[in-house]
Amino acid sequence: MTLPDQQQLSDVVTLLSSRELEKMRIAGQTAAALLDYLTPLVKPGISTLELNDLAEDWTRQRGAKSAPLGYAGAVMPFPKSICTSVNQVICHGIPRAEEILRDGDIINIDVTPIVDGYHGDTSRTFLVGDPPPLVRRLVEVTEQCLWRGIEAVKPGGRVGDIGAAIQEYAEAEGFSVVRDFVGHGVHRIFHTAPQIPHYGVRGKGTKLRPGMVFTIEPMINLGSYEAQIMADGWTATTVDGSLSAQFEHTVAVTKTGVEVLTLSPAAVPVPV
Repeated sequence: MTLPDQQQLSDVVTLLSSRELEKMRIAGQTAAALLDYLTPLVKPGISTLELNDLAEDWTRQRGAKSAPLGYAGAVMPFPKSICTSVNQVICHGIPRAEEILRDGDIINIDVTPIVDGYHGDTSRTFLVGDPPPLVRRLVEVTEQCLWRGIEAVKPGGRVGDIGAAIQEYAEAEGFSVVRDFVGHGVHRIFHTAPQIPHYGVRGKGTKLRPGMVFTIEPMINLGSYEAQIMADGWTATTVDGSLSAQFEHTVAVTKTGVEVLTLSPAAVPVPV
């Protein structure tokens, strides 16, 4: 969702109860399991539409719904169940039969199953085949940016702490941080307050409180941070054609720090 769109939403931050947090854990684990299911399927020769259809079947078989499917947009509702953003696509890529993954590509897959009314929102960028070292480094740095942002979450902190941690690391590594798309509050509502920019100033922004749940989803570009929206009203690409990577987790602020709700049991957190 674009930053201007999110600014139109309520500024009221919802603090979730322990019961609601448990619902979010279940939705988050479902989202993580869906990405785990798709992981071995991401290889040269598969189309993004095939990945979409497999994800939709998996989701329905578990009694869940795909939040992106039919989600309202300025031009048209989002037509597919997942977002597949390949190479220079920053986010919101629409799966297509004619889009076949090739050796050396990178692809971000963004999934949001709805389980019992709650949204589990997460994404990963995958290497397809054997991309060159600089591309691999872009993906590594982007994942590290996510974890640095997560490490900045604590009660009493500020949203600006998250963005600053991400921006400082990404720019020190020679990459740029997309400004036009941000993380967001999520629970029964797909996109709500607070906004979580992936750049910023420490000590600024909304104060973090236990019970807040939101996504952190940095989009990091190999070239300029500038983005553009294609005619379909959804697909966002880099203006200069450079590659872009993204990782996303849904997190909850706790009394002592942060809980990652969409962490796969099989995943090993990236050391910060």
